[in-house]
Amino acid sequence: MERVAPEISLIAQPDDPLPLGKAALLGLQHVLAMDVYIVPFIIASVLAFSVGDAGAFIQSAFVAAGIATLIQSQLLMRLPVVQGPSFVPIGAVLAIAFGAGGGLPGLSAVIGALIPGAILVMLLGSPTKLFHRLVNRFVPSIVGGAIIIVVGVALMPVALKESVFAVHGTATVGGNIVLAFVAAAVLVGCMLIGMALGAKGAWLRLLSVIIALVAGSVAAAFMGQLDMTGVSAATWFSMPRIAFLNLDVTFSWSATLTMLIVYIVVLAETTGTWFAVGAVIDKPLSDEQLDRGATGEGLGCLISALLCSTPVTGYSSNAGIIAITGIASRAAFGAAGIFLVLFGLIGKLSAVIASIPGPVIGGVFGVLCVVIAMNGFRVVRGTPLTERNMLVIGLPILMALFATLVPPDFVKTLPDIVQYILGSSIAFGAVWAIVLHQILPNAR
Repeated sequence: MERVAPEISLIAQPDDPLPLGKAALLGLQHVLAMDVYIVPFIIASVLAFSVGDAGAFIQSAFVAAGIATLIQSQLLMRLPVVQGPSFVPIGAVLAIAFGAGGGLPGLSAVIGALIPGAILVMLLGSPTKLFHRLVNRFVPSIVGGAIIIVVGVALMPVALKESVFAVHGTATVGGNIVLAFVAAAVLVGCMLIGMALGAKGAWLRLLSVIIALVAGSVAAAFMGQLDMTGVSAATWFSMPRIAFLNLDVTFSWSATLTMLIVYIVVLAETTGTWFAVGAVIDKPLSDEQLDRGATGEGLGCLISALLCSTPVTGYSSNAGIIAITGIASRAAFGAAGIFLVLFGLIGKLSAVIASIPGPVIGGVFGVLCVVIAMNGFRVVRGTPLTERNMLVIGLPILMALFATLVPPDFVKTLPDIVQYILGSSIAFGAVWAIVLHQILPNAR
């Protein structure tokens, strides 16, 4: 993609070192803004896992996310990204698991379907160098910018619908809105005050997300919406389940083919995150980075499968945190990877994250979505907004919102492959941006 004038004042570039304490705080901040536990929690609940099996499944997701983060940020792609469980495969995972009888036998079939696809994704990158050719052919500047906008806009309804408007227990919609507003207002306030104070306010800008989450959690405690009972019930230390060692693995050609399709969508989703990060740090992705990134994505998904978890993807919210804090140093992301692994091994720590009320995370996440979307507009603003280009940029946004808001009952009537694509509004919008750029004629 073409470069645009940098407008975000980065305090630390990706390769800049950080003091250990600062790296740890910033890494923790990235982890706290993620929802790593949600995907495994949904799958474990639907498959009716026992308490012990569900805990091990969630634990595996944290450990896999941490290892995948270290692989991408420190070894292969060497980009400030954080990996976490993708929402895209949920439908396919449940379908394969139920087809194999549900429970742990169903999980065995899922893991068997995940391993071959992860290996193929690895080969698509550095070994064959095919991935960067595909990206260069189908994702020029206008498409890359459109995908970044789609990432930000598509996640906004998710932040509101799933976190702010979702009512659990004794909570109310009004109370949730108050908590989300408190967290968002504190985050924006810390950003503005920190930037206004310059060097003296750097610490406020750096810790803005943690401060917002703490403020929202304190407000939730006063409203009786902060439940910490899960922390006392969680174990201190335990090891995750490992495929072939603690869990038998079964293979099925039909299940494997299904997961190959899912992996294509996941790869499109994570590519959108890479573009968002590249726009924030004002460093277009090189061909080598793209190939190494695809290999890192496949390796992370393979390790995740071997740890009996689901495919991982780059989390877009962390690109927003970079823009807010001005810190893109990979040292912070290395710390985030270490924290994710520790949270997976130490049950009480992951329980603390799970105790942060959803509306609080939703308020912070909503602000991060705005930052991401604005970076996408920054990328495309150098492109002439002809009628054709407006459609290439605008229609994918509409399609992403369509995938987010389409009634679930209608989606269930569609073919499986369509359901998988609609399962990720980001991937659905990204595919539309790529296709429209290819088929809409340029003006003479």
